[in-house]
Amino acid sequence: MQSLFSAWRHPQFRVGVAEMSSVSLGIAAWGLVTGVAMVKAGLSVPLALLMTFTVFAGSAQLAALPLMAVGAPIWVIWATAFCVNLRFVIFSAQWRPFFMRFPLKQRLLLGYISADLSYVLFMKRYQTPSADEAVGQVEYFLGGTTLNWCAWQIPSVIGIMLAD
Repeated sequence: MQSLFSAWRHPQFRVGVAEMSSVSLGIAAWGLVTGVAMVKAGLSVPLALLMTFTVFAGSAQLAALPLMAVGAPIWVIWATAFCVNLRFVIFSAQWRPFFMRFPLKQRLLLGYISADLSYVLFMKRYQTPSADEAVGQVEYFLGGTTLNWCAWQIPSVIGIMLAD
C-alpha cells in the first residue's frame, strides 16, 4: 500500500466501518458526556476543544478533570493520564508486527487514532500477522478507527458547545 490516505478505497476499510458501527452509539454517548464534563469542570471552550482533539482518550480526560479543577500540579495530572493509558502500551506491542512496515509518522498517526474498541475488533479479526492477510489489515483498522474517531469527536464537540 502506497499511503495510509488511500485506504478508504479498499473494501476492508468499509468492513472496518461496518464492524465499528455496532458500537458507535455507545462511543458517541461517552463522547457527549465527556464534552459536557470538561466544560462543567471549569475548562474554557477553547481549552476543552484542544483537550478533546489532542488527548483522544476519554478515560484520561475524565481522570484529569477533577485534578485540574482542584489545581493539582501538572505532573500529577500527567502521571494520572499516563497510568490510565498504560493499556495502550499493551495494544501497541500487539499491533507492532502488523504496522511496523510503516514509517514512524504513519505509525504515530495510527497510534493517535487507536482506541480500546478498535483494538478489540482488530485483534478479534487478525490474531496474528500473516502475509496472506497483510493486504487489508491496515485498511480495516483505519475504517474502524476513522468511524470511532468521528463517533467520539463530533459528540464531544457538541457536548462542549451545549455545556457552555
